[in-house]
Amino acid sequence: MLMFFFFFTNAQEEEDLKVGVVLSGGGAKGLAHIGVLKVLEEAGIRVDYIGGSSMGAIIGGLYASGYSAQELDSVFHETNFEILIQDNLPRSAKTFYEKDDDEKYALSLPFDNFKIGFPSGLSKGQNIYNLMSRLTMHVGNIDKFEKLPIPFFCVAADIETGEEVILDSGSLPRAVSASGAIPSFFSPVKIGGRLLTDGGVANNYPVEELRKRGAEVIIGVDVQDSLMDRSKLKSVFDILTQVSNFRTISDMKEKIPKTDIYIKPDITNFSILSFDRGEAIIDSGEVATRKRFDDLKKIAERQQPRESTFLVPQRDSIQISTLTLEGNQNYPRSYILGKLRLNYFEKFTFEDLNRGINNLSATGNFNRINYRFIPNEDDRYYTLALQLEESENRTFLRLGLHYDELYRSSALVNLTRKGLFFTNDVTSLDVVVGDNFRYNFDYYIDKGIYWSIGLRSRYNTFDKVVGFDFATENADGNSDAGTRFELDYRDFTNQLYFETQFRQVFSFGLGGEHKYLKAASESLGVNSDVPDNVFENSNIYSSFGYLKFDSYDDKYFPSKGVYFDGDFHLYLFSSDYNNNFLEHSIAKGKLGYAVSPFKRFTTRISSETGFKIGNDGSNSLDFFLGGYGNKLINNFVPFYGYDFISISGDSYIKSLIEFDYELFRKNHLILSANFANVENQLYSTGNWFSMPDYTGYALGYGMETILGPLEVKYSWSPEIKENIWFFSLGFWF
Repeated sequence: MLMFFFFFTNAQEEEDLKVGVVLSGGGAKGLAHIGVLKVLEEAGIRVDYIGGSSMGAIIGGLYASGYSAQELDSVFHETNFEILIQDNLPRSAKTFYEKDDDEKYALSLPFDNFKIGFPSGLSKGQNIYNLMSRLTMHVGNIDKFEKLPIPFFCVAADIETGEEVILDSGSLPRAVSASGAIPSFFSPVKIGGRLLTDGGVANNYPVEELRKRGAEVIIGVDVQDSLMDRSKLKSVFDILTQVSNFRTISDMKEKIPKTDIYIKPDITNFSILSFDRGEAIIDSGEVATRKRFDDLKKIAERQQPRESTFLVPQRDSIQISTLTLEGNQNYPRSYILGKLRLNYFEKFTFEDLNRGINNLSATGNFNRINYRFIPNEDDRYYTLALQLEESENRTFLRLGLHYDELYRSSALVNLTRKGLFFTNDVTSLDVVVGDNFRYNFDYYIDKGIYWSIGLRSRYNTFDKVVGFDFATENADGNSDAGTRFELDYRDFTNQLYFETQFRQVFSFGLGGEHKYLKAASESLGVNSDVPDNVFENSNIYSSFGYLKFDSYDDKYFPSKGVYFDGDFHLYLFSSDYNNNFLEHSIAKGKLGYAVSPFKRFTTRISSETGFKIGNDGSNSLDFFLGGYGNKLINNFVPFYGYDFISISGDSYIKSLIEFDYELFRKNHLILSANFANVENQLYSTGNWFSMPDYTGYALGYGMETILGPLEVKYSWSPEIKENIWFFSLGFWF
């Protein structure tokens, strides 16, 4: 009897339950898993196996790699999910060509073989992969997930067959990215020759697989939706979600009995995109788990303590000794290295890495960029193993709409072809139809850090009722000061240029230009001092150079950054319609600065100037101030308080200050004030450093839409005492 008691007591002491945790998918609602894990740790539960689908895979994978629940809470509080989900790339990741290309089209569709295609998801999921890769770098050399600090697996679905795919080896970031690739939101992920999507499609609660792996007690967390009644089915998205939930909810009738501790947080007030309410979702997981706290404590008492605690190493930089590449069929190693800007055996921060990956992503040449850090034997240096999935799309159809007071209604149709002659070239043709026909043709060979080559052709036309200033400037001062007439303006410009860039924000270029310029009016009448009512009708040839710096975080509503644009043109020859051309130069520059001293409040300050060098008698390329616009051609300069082409001279200096308050997300209230001095030979007379002759003020409302910015501005000038309204809709092109 005594011996039996001894063995029984010893058996109790040596009892060691293996506990598995299964985490379901549910988008943002899966943040409740963090709250659950917090309470499990508090109860003393030692998790021996963990598995999950979708968001459960992401959180489960991080927990399995060694993060504590509190550390996960910190990670997700510091994460901007809007940027993460939408794959928004910072402007600093794009070349100047890519910036311009990305900021004028409302819609871009694949158009290979003249067939319109559609993207496989709203996002490629690259930003999620980048985050997961950085957070799991310390286990980058582990190929079998059973060797992680906590053995782990996740579930994905084969998008071709619908079959369940168990992922328990390979790249951890890639596996959880595949499991979390919500259909229509994220593009499918290729692994082992299969195209994989959200694990919730096939098995959103893989409790059976967890049992197979040796879990004796299973704790399950279910954050799936319940079925809604008809009063809540108010949209197509609600109906599609309801249909998708039929199977998963039906499956749970069999899965719940297989779960020893079943936890169902109250997530009825949240959606799969409620990331902005993450703290409340995490709290819901804690609340639900505390209801089972006593049961959890009893399980913990039947477990031995973990032999050692795994600490995730904290590092902000590494040193790369080797780069291995896979999948780059069309883009050479030098092109990829040029975008990554990788220096071997030097400190390489994760910020540097993200910048390089973003540079590659911004080209649009890759569907996905997978990478792993593999430590060398001494753990001092790492191999960066890069696996690229090149995009099969080479041709794109792009569309845009725009309205403003100068060009009026415009519809943009663009055809872009990549790799027409070289793997790294881009050919683009914009055709703008509407009240004024225009086109833009661009051919650009991107050679990275080396000198790139560009060819540009542009045709631009508009007609506008203008005041006497244009007439006097272009008719030797003989027109009546009260003249108002309709100006017909045509510009045909061709450029060949060479450009080099540094870190995507700095650009320097040189080139040659041909410009055909015609300015005329049919409304001046036969008694006009202007022959045939034509002010200018000449071909003009020049060489030019430019220097640009652009670190603005947004083109239309920047909240931080610096902008500089300097341009110098040497005009060499002209067909000289007015017989007054002499060789001369025109220099101009603009410097801007944006800062946000308070939340939602931005101050923007800019100053610009332009002047002619030489005694040329022509004035067709003088500076004409007035109106509001973003991509005005030649030397037309926007100026609040005055209509387009109201003020002119061969020299000007202007300053602008704006206060932008974001009333709510993507809605801006903007107060503006601009001041200028404009006249011929401004810098010779010394009037540039005097009180401004021209002032104007504006109060505007701007909204960021899918078509581009919608802006309404009321402007007023104390000199002319007139009120002028400006309205524009859509990206400027």
